[in-house]
Amino acid sequence: MKPFRILQFNMQFGQVWDDAAPDQAPIRLEDTIAELLRHDADVINLQEVEQSKGGGDQIHPPPNYERLCAALPGYDGHFTYPKPDPRELPFGIGLATFSKTPLRGRFRETIPSPPLPFDFYGTPKTPTDRVLIGSRTVIQGRSLTILNTHLLAFFMLKATSRDHPGQRNQVAARLRASAAEGAAVLTGDFNVRDHEGLAAQFAAEGFTTAEGKEITWRRMPFVLDHIFYNSPLRCVNREVIPTMASDHHVLLADFVWA
Repeated sequence: MKPFRILQFNMQFGQVWDDAAPDQAPIRLEDTIAELLRHDADVINLQEVEQSKGGGDQIHPPPNYERLCAALPGYDGHFTYPKPDPRELPFGIGLATFSKTPLRGRFRETIPSPPLPFDFYGTPKTPTDRVLIGSRTVIQGRSLTILNTHLLAFFMLKATSRDHPGQRNQVAARLRASAAEGAAVLTGDFNVRDHEGLAAQFAAEGFTTAEGKEITWRRMPFVLDHIFYNSPLRCVNREVIPTMASDHHVLLADFVWA
């Protein structure tokens, strides 16, 4: 059978990359759309779909997701914001899954953040909770669970997820439950500088990272993005695709049924 393709991308709400001034770079969602279309993936998992305005306000319907749906007419979609929180900072927010085959059993799961204090331009803050979304689809006659998440960047708070393992442990528990039902993939921006430790933890649940060596983030030389999969699947190709459409690169993996 022909391999099917999974695409992982933190799209940073469509803000393109500018080496000279990355935080002032323009938002060009058309570049995001062009990047997605050129890879013709069967499943697309995205993080930072929308731009938060801060303060917990969320725009409904989500405008970037609506434009993506219009640009991907052959896909079924699933989107969620995290729960509204007045502590929200003006960065990227929201997860989306797109699939060429129908999605069913959609769910979302809040992933609490520890109350680590930090300073944001002179204002004391604690981090907001994160979220994981999931759904199931049928590809080539076989069922596949699709999971998507975006975890807290502890290294930005001068901490580590080893010292605060709650988020990683919660995701590991979800992997364990999904594996009991069959084939599953988990993709996301895991924001873990110790990517080898993360891969080892999820390997204990039966999941392998498709690509664990190439840098996926432009701001620091870290491997933050992953596609994890379990034994009913066999990865036959994986690539990190440099792109100027975000501060993250695109991660692709092609699978066949094992």
